[in-house]
Amino acid sequence: MSDDSDTKQNFDLIIKGGTVATLEIIEECDIGIKDGKISALGTLTSTNCANLIDAKGLHVLPGVIDSQVHFREPGNEHKEDMESGSRAAILGGVTTVFEMPNTAPPTTTEAAFNDKLDRAKNRYHCDYGFFVGACPENIKSLPLLEKMPGCSGVKIFMGSSTGSLLIPNDDLLLQVLQSGVRRAAVHSEDEERLNARMDIRDSGGGVELHPIWRDSETAIRSTKRLLAIAKSTNRRVHVLHVTTREEIDLLAQAQDFATVECTPQHLTLAAPECYERLGTYAQMNPPIRAKEHQEGLWRGITDGIVNAIGSDHAPHTHEEKALDYPKTPSGMPGVQTLLPIMLDHMNAGRLTLQRLIDLTSAGPTRLYGLANKGFIRTGFDADLSLVDLKAKRIISRDWLASKCDWSPFLDKEVTGWPVTTILRGNPVVRDCKVVGSQTGEAVHFN
Repeated sequence: MSDDSDTKQNFDLIIKGGTVATLEIIEECDIGIKDGKISALGTLTSTNCANLIDAKGLHVLPGVIDSQVHFREPGNEHKEDMESGSRAAILGGVTTVFEMPNTAPPTTTEAAFNDKLDRAKNRYHCDYGFFVGACPENIKSLPLLEKMPGCSGVKIFMGSSTGSLLIPNDDLLLQVLQSGVRRAAVHSEDEERLNARMDIRDSGGGVELHPIWRDSETAIRSTKRLLAIAKSTNRRVHVLHVTTREEIDLLAQAQDFATVECTPQHLTLAAPECYERLGTYAQMNPPIRAKEHQEGLWRGITDGIVNAIGSDHAPHTHEEKALDYPKTPSGMPGVQTLLPIMLDHMNAGRLTLQRLIDLTSAGPTRLYGLANKGFIRTGFDADLSLVDLKAKRIISRDWLASKCDWSPFLDKEVTGWPVTTILRGNPVVRDCKVVGSQTGEAVHFN
C-alpha cells in the first residue's frame, strides 16, 4: 500500500486503522474515499474529512458480489422483493447482486428486462445486475438482450427447476450458445433423466428422495453435454451450484472456457443428515448430496478449480415448505448468510482469507467483466465490508431480513461476522444495523 501521510487531501469518508485484505496483501491501512471511489490507500494523517469510521480491530474486505440470487420480483413478492432481498444482502456484507430471470413473467424480453430496471429504482439497498433467461422463443434476440445496460448475461436452465425457463436438448443448447458472446451461466441438470426418473419422486416417500431422484448422474450427464457443446462453439460458460466430485474433475479439464460456482449450502450441509434435521427446508436444486461430494467441492476450492461462491438465494414461505414432498418448492435463502458461513469455514482452516476474497469479489468480477468493482484499488468503487474475523455470533431469526423468515443455518454459531457495509462510499450498514437508504444502482460491465 502507498503512504499518503504527507499529502493534504480532501475526502468524503476515511476508514481508519482497519486491516485491509486484498489478493495481494493483508495489512493495516487507511482508506480515503471521495465521490464514491477509493481515492487513497495508506497512512492518512494530514487530511480534511468530516466523516471517519474507526475500523481498529476489523478487517476491511472488498464488498461481496453475490452472482446468483432470486429476489422473486415480479410475480412472487410474498416470498421476497427487491427491497427485502437487497436489505438482507447488505446486512450480510454483500454490495452487489446478480438477479436471476425466473420471475413471473420471466425476464426473457426487452420489455421484461426494462420493467425490472424500473422497479429497481430507489428500491435496492445494494447495486445490481439482471440476467436474461434463454428460452426457445428468444434465441435470436439473445445477442441484443445480453448487451442491454445492467445485464449480467444469459442464464440457461438445462433442467427444470423453478419457473418455466428451459433449454432441455442439445439442439436448442447449441443454438443458445451460438447466439451471443458473453459468458453464459448454466443450471446443469439433465432434463431427460429427470423425467425418466419421475417415478422415484412420486413414489410416496419424503424429501429424502430428492437427491435420489435428482441423482449425481443427472448433474454429471448434463455437464458433460454442456462442456462438449460449449467447446464446439467456443462459448464461455459458468456452471452454477456444482454439486458432484465428478463434475469438479470434468471442469478441471475445461478451465480454458468453463468456470465453476459453488454455494455455501453445498459446502456446509450434507445428506442424509440435513434432510433428517431440516426436512423440506433442505430441498434445493441441484440437491444437497452426500459427504463425499461435498469433499470433492472443497477439493475444487483448494485446487483453484472453483471460481466463485454464489448463494443461490431462493426463498419460499414456511407455508410452501410445509407442504408434503414433492409439492414443496426447491430453494433456500442465503444472500445474508453467505459471508458469515464462509468466514466460519475460513476460521476452521478450510480456506484462507485471500482465497475467500477471490471467490466472493475478485472471482465474480473477472467472470462477468464487472467494471470498477471487486477490488480495493484507487479509482474503484468504494464497496467495502468491514468484518470482525473473531466475533462469535448466532445466526438468529431476529437478524434475518428476508421475507421468508428462515435460514437453513438458523441458530448456528459462526466465527466471523460482517459489521459495517459501505456502498460506493456510503455506509449502508453500521454496527450491524441498516442506516442507509435505497441507493443501489445498476452495475456496468466492460
